Amino acid sequence: MSEDDDREAEERDDREDEERDDRDPEERDGRTADAPAGAGSDGSEPGGDAGRRHDRVERHPTPGAMNSLRGWTDVKPVWRIALNYVLVWVARVAPSLRVRNWALRRLGVTVGEGVSWGLEATPDVFWPELITLGDHAVVGYDSVILCHEFLQDEYRTGEVVVGDRAMIGAKTVILPGVHVGERAQIAANSLVTRDVPPETTVAGVPARPMGDSDDE
Repeated sequence: MSEDDDREAEERDDREDEERDDRDPEERDGRTADAPAGAGSDGSEPGGDAGRRHDRVERHPTPGAMNSLRGWTDVKPVWRIALNYVLVWVARVAPSLRVRNWALRRLGVTVGEGVSWGLEATPDVFWPELITLGDHAVVGYDSVILCHEFLQDEYRTGEVVVGDRAMIGAKTVILPGVHVGERAQIAANSLVTRDVPPETTVAGVPARPMGDSDDE
């Protein structure tokens, strides 16, 4: 999946957000007239299918004409990024799962009991401390968890939480601010741009809920 594909998928999600903002306030909040405040369109609690990472992402405007990535040395100390880079490399290629989890913890990742971090999987190099991995979560081969986005006029940061016993398929990309619920499953090669409810299977670019397992 190319960088252009990632950008197009994110732009589609942003357009959906704009369309939602143009609707009636109750609809915009994901509620019907009969649903209580704070509930989803089906009356459920927040954080269901309509959960949006954008609500949790912090935006940091970039002064001047440079794009935000050009000024990365003003965001984090160079020595910190250099150390993170070495630890990320260890977390990616160490043959021992115990060593990979050790490297993640040294990066500041919150690692639960029994976490399985796949070979070549990559945590965020700038803000790895914003990643939380629940007990017995699995992050598949060559997946990427991002907690930052460098854009033209700003950079964004957001915490990523992977719930207990969640399963992230190989080569999946998770964007900043996403929460993956307990026992949720993400199919391989997915781009996750919004929350994944507990015990839900999602797939695709951008990832969307799949049908019942009987229909797969």
